Amino acid sequence: MVENRPWLTFLTHFVLICGVVIVVFPVYIALIASTHGPTALSSGMMPLLPGAELWNNVVQVLTEERRGVAPFWLMAWNSLWMAIIITVGKIAISIISAYAIVYFRFPGRVLAFWLIFITLMLPVEVRIIPTFAVVANLGMLNSYLGLTIPLIASATATFLFRQFFMTVPDELMEAARVDGAGPVKFFRDILLPLSRTNIAALCVILFIYGWMQYLWPLLVTTDPKYYTLMMGVKRMAAVADADPQWNTIMAAVVMAMLPPVLIVIFMQRLFVKGLVETEK
Repeated sequence: MVENRPWLTFLTHFVLICGVVIVVFPVYIALIASTHGPTALSSGMMPLLPGAELWNNVVQVLTEERRGVAPFWLMAWNSLWMAIIITVGKIAISIISAYAIVYFRFPGRVLAFWLIFITLMLPVEVRIIPTFAVVANLGMLNSYLGLTIPLIASATATFLFRQFFMTVPDELMEAARVDGAGPVKFFRDILLPLSRTNIAALCVILFIYGWMQYLWPLLVTTDPKYYTLMMGVKRMAAVADADPQWNTIMAAVVMAMLPPVLIVIFMQRLFVKGLVETEK
């Protein structure tokens, strides 16, 4: 039971406001920096109010060619393609594997689940050298396959779908069987519609995961036409014999933030519903 005391309400709101300020302030600085010219940011005093150069900075990011950096639209396309493939692939593999683990009785079923579950302790960052060696031996460096395939399996999504399928009443499966529905029809017509909120919630999480990838694309790509936005922003800041153009870099950062923000805004209702509710 939570006590309803004024000082406790004040404390919780104070902590919440402090957390919001800490999270939002760097984003605010990026937004402000993207609206000023290069001289305003190189003077040593960071302006805290918006300027009037946002459109010029955006046009410069979209049209200017930089040495060692791919065009912005190409990097955005690579990031979008990578995020979509990883999202669709992870959900497809996870939901099918969870369906097999929960609804099919075969030898080693429990062992298979625990082997998948153990991979939670082996993210790509831990097994990055052998994974890179496999990708290199298969000739997938500098390719979309190399960017996406090693990141496409997900033990977390498999676990979440398994937990959800275990809450579906057995009577539903028996009723479908009585009506003549086979495994494919039961999966397609009953389980998939029931899982739509879980799928939507995972879509948001996995899209942001794929969009924000930096280390793995940095390892497997040396051709600029496969660079992603995260790599591009880093390379825009790492210029030699000159000061970084922070106004255009921040404009690129703001534009790179837009797709994940839009995904969260438009799928917020399904995202929250998929995490807190269970439809059956």
